[in-house]
Amino acid sequence: MIDFITFCDYTGTFAFAISGIRLASAKQFDWFGAYVVGLVTAVGGGTIRDILLNATPFWMEQTSYLTVSALALLFVIIFRKYVIRLNNTFFIFDAIGLGLFGVVGIAKTLEFGFPMWVAIVMGTITGSFGGMMRDILINEEPLIFRKDIYALACVFGGGVYYLCMLAGLNPSITQFAAALGIFLARIIAVKYHISVPVLKGEE
Repeated sequence: MIDFITFCDYTGTFAFAISGIRLASAKQFDWFGAYVVGLVTAVGGGTIRDILLNATPFWMEQTSYLTVSALALLFVIIFRKYVIRLNNTFFIFDAIGLGLFGVVGIAKTLEFGFPMWVAIVMGTITGSFGGMMRDILINEEPLIFRKDIYALACVFGGGVYYLCMLAGLNPSITQFAAALGIFLARIIAVKYHISVPVLKGEE
């Protein structure tokens, strides 16, 4: 059986790739262009994290991440009339990827011996920076810079992770609780229109 972090890694890759491909399809990208957007969405945040940790980017050591992203493209192609037409599809897959990747980033940073506050920063980068690259590629204002609770959901999940560690919970339970915390924070913020105040310039 695979461990929970490996499950998060591959499931997050699949979910984030679908979210990127879903938006690329709305922009009428061709299959290759959609694959590139999906791949960048899936590996972008983790690549920045690994560079900051002075590690080889994870996808350069395993081709499986490229394969999973290709499977996500195939999934969208086969089920496109369901995936593309549903307005909430992107949101759900993006929220899932955000939660799973946030936990992957935290766990990997802790394995490298960094303190918890660094792990929370790296978890936030892992979860949200792929989406930022996706938005730039499709010429949209990055979601992370809007008033939506997005990156801050990863920070919240990091807090859950830390509290579970202090409570001495099993690592898998800790990781699941943190991923669920990020996912729910994102869902609740959107459902109840909870947002960060906008910084207004001179009128």
